[in-house]
Amino acid sequence: MPQLSQIGAIYASQLFWLAIVFGLIYFGIGKAMVPRIERTIDDRSARIAGDLAAAEAARAAARAADEAYESGLDAARSTAMHKVADAQHAATASLEVRMKASDAEIADRLDAATARIGDTKRQALGEIETMTVDAVEAIVAKLAGVTVDRAAAEHQVKAELAHG
Repeated sequence: MPQLSQIGAIYASQLFWLAIVFGLIYFGIGKAMVPRIERTIDDRSARIAGDLAAAEAARAAARAADEAYESGLDAARSTAMHKVADAQHAATASLEVRMKASDAEIADRLDAATARIGDTKRQALGEIETMTVDAVEAIVAKLAGVTVDRAAAEHQVKAELAHG
């Protein structure tokens, strides 16, 4: 094969050019490409670190906002509970005033009704006495045939009604 027979004559020059090409590639990549890649990696690392720092700051801000919200909510609950308690006290006081006024009105109405009942009772007792006196006069006149003194009959009827 002719390709293999030429190896002895040209292998030194091929090794020379191989070393030059490898040297150019080594220095080309090492001096031109590697710094760019390193810069890109450093930029990405810096951007990631910045993003992580921003995320941590955002998390801290969110926690602070959440704590402020919770404390505001607790304060609002406390205020609402105080207002409800104040409203209950006011309603209770108002109810007590209305109850006292209502009790006073009921007591007045009860006193008036008791007075009317007492007047009606006295009037009824008076009518009963009068009717009883009339009945006693009529019975004595019919049975005994005598007329009874009205004042004496009223006195006797009042005494009997008083003792039952």
